[in-house]
Amino acid sequence: MTRRIPTLLLAALLTLGAYPGAASETELDEKQAVTLSQAALGKSIGDARLTDASGRTVHLSDYRDKPLVMNFIYTSCAHSCGVMTLMLSDAYENARDVFGLNSFNAVTIGFDTANDTPERMRAYARKQGVEGTPGWRFMSTDSDTVNKLMAAAGFTYAPSPKGFDHMDQVTVIDAKGIINTQIYGATFEKPLLMEPLKEMLFGTPRPYRSLEDLIKKVRLFCTLYDPKTDRYLFDYSLFIQIAVGLMIIVAVIVFLARELIGGGQSHNRKERSV
Repeated sequence: MTRRIPTLLLAALLTLGAYPGAASETELDEKQAVTLSQAALGKSIGDARLTDASGRTVHLSDYRDKPLVMNFIYTSCAHSCGVMTLMLSDAYENARDVFGLNSFNAVTIGFDTANDTPERMRAYARKQGVEGTPGWRFMSTDSDTVNKLMAAAGFTYAPSPKGFDHMDQVTVIDAKGIINTQIYGATFEKPLLMEPLKEMLFGTPRPYRSLEDLIKKVRLFCTLYDPKTDRYLFDYSLFIQIAVGLMIIVAVIVFLARELIGGGQSHNRKERSV
């Protein structure tokens, strides 16, 4: 399952941050940026050696076997990076409430490698109020590694006098390391992230291989989005409706069976009396 966007929305996908150390100006080609992003769908994200905010070495391949949500920021960004981080924080909280605490992982990677050190990434997470969020780690790496990783993810940026022009992009990767979905904008509709995660976590092949597969499939259809609260909820009412429906069916069957049995006994009595 992939997510594609119309060309008319291209201008809404790019943002300008504040990075006082930028020395040159390069115009970011919007159409090419989106084309590269969409071209990454269905491809492997590969592996990369990263350093988390505590200074520990992490490999991207360590995150296999669960969905992974990945995005790129730079810590000097004055606006959109922080907005996206807060947006993701709310979405992640809702996702873990519905899907389970350890259902997926998330990484935020600093692409301004000269400045986005582990210490700066930790300070950034603390400033945004998301430090210590379960399953979400803020990463640093070297320029060669981040360039290869951004190319694999289809993420594009360019220096500008006030900072970086860059894609506001969230990349959703499946448990096998394949890029499944691209989401655009510092703010976005929550279903754009939650629906791919729901499908990856609860979608199972048929026939079901186990009771667990069946339970996951039930959760797939019962986990619903409530636009009034902007939250995903597990809707138990479907089970109640199914139970009531089954009770009605059983009652009708019992009633018909009694009528048939009663009718048959009455007919036998009449034959004996004759």
